[in-house]
Amino acid sequence: MVKERAPATPAVNFLRENGVDFRTHFYKYERSGAVLAAEKLGVDPHSVIKTLVMEDDSGNPLIVLMHGDRDVSLKQLARELGVRSVSTASVKDAQRYTGYKVGGISPFGSRRELPVYVEESLLKLPAVYINAGRRGFIVEISPGEIVRLLGARSVNAAI
Repeated sequence: MVKERAPATPAVNFLRENGVDFRTHFYKYERSGAVLAAEKLGVDPHSVIKTLVMEDDSGNPLIVLMHGDRDVSLKQLARELGVRSVSTASVKDAQRYTGYKVGGISPFGSRRELPVYVEESLLKLPAVYINAGRRGFIVEISPGEIVRLLGARSVNAAI
């Protein structure tokens, strides 16, 4: 088996600069979706993270990290954040905020530093799989690194 070299995405550069131990995984990207990525990689979709770019009712962008097999309760998330509402950012805005294409958005090394919220139960997993800045390219890391590197705040908003 040929080992592919990690592309030098801003996410990979950020992880390397911060001394993070990670493993790279590649799959043939066909369309966006954590469940599809999990299937192609042969891993549990519960451990694959969806990186969702959202906005609060004042238009402030944020990132929510959620299990690949779960959705976000927008009402519950808004309550946890202390805002009236939260909505998904447009594709154009998500790409503008992060510098990544949808389907490859990573919370690491994004163009703009955004507040990050992580589903609390993700932090209990031994390892998670998260986009590394390119479609079809995922890194496997310890979920504790998400909190350490990004100051991610845990939330309970999964449905």
